[in-house]
Amino acid sequence: MNLGQILTAMVTPFDQNGEIDFPATKNLINYLIANGTDGIVVAGTTGESPTLATEEKVELFKFVVEVADGRVPVVAGTGSNNTKASIELTKLAENAGVDAIMLVVPYYNKPSQEGLYQHFKTIAEATTLPIVLYNIPGRSVINMSVETIVRLAQIPNITAIKDASGNLDAMAKTISQTPENFSVYTGEDNLTLPALSIGATGVISVASHIIGNEMQAMIAKFKNGNTREAAQDHRRLLPIFNGLFAAPNPSPVKAALNLKGIPVGGVRLPIIPLNDKEISELQEVLQVVNENKEVVL
Repeated sequence: MNLGQILTAMVTPFDQNGEIDFPATKNLINYLIANGTDGIVVAGTTGESPTLATEEKVELFKFVVEVADGRVPVVAGTGSNNTKASIELTKLAENAGVDAIMLVVPYYNKPSQEGLYQHFKTIAEATTLPIVLYNIPGRSVINMSVETIVRLAQIPNITAIKDASGNLDAMAKTISQTPENFSVYTGEDNLTLPALSIGATGVISVASHIIGNEMQAMIAKFKNGNTREAAQDHRRLLPIFNGLFAAPNPSPVKAALNLKGIPVGGVRLPIIPLNDKEISELQEVLQVVNENKEVVL
């Protein structure tokens, strides 16, 4: 299935008590759909999945499916470092009506490449949903090899990968060695244009919370052959791509949304809010897009 070219890894709005704020979530979903988001990833790392209870995740899946109402695909983050638990959550997500699931490389227990293959294969066999693999060695410690990705791409319902390794060589090999209908997304906003240039489908993004329309415009220019203008857009947006990761995610993007008038509340420990200095620096970065300036590197 086609999930789109910009999927937003959606933050989870919290109220003053640190509980999921469902009215704010509804507002955020409608805002994202109106501002360049082709699909929504729920309960990923940006959604603070490590601090969400299973019951909260399932409630969130159901709510987002209901609010999205078929306007964009909903992808549920159901991966963990426990294969059995991932299968159980995947089945709950399937019952909630999501369109696809995203499965992160198991973290902390450091399986081998064969262990990775068996982990994802076992989950894939337990669901009919399309699966987006998620390779993020910076968080999981281990890197899923191109060979393992290529093997997994032969499984019919494993249809895409979010690659946050930052390794364009590996992404290029993955694109060239996987089936035509297997989608490769970068998980790094600042690699959106470079990844497109080697054949990637798009990006699973954090920055699209703030500059979704601008990113869509950049992609459209690239696809229409206006590569010089697309490159100018990339350079102009680069400070935002980087500024939204100046502190542990999702503190900066939540602060940016709150500054933008889209209330999403704070973060759950062990993530902490931005301090006054960090908020001031973020506001300066956001001015780059507001003033339509290109950054000088």
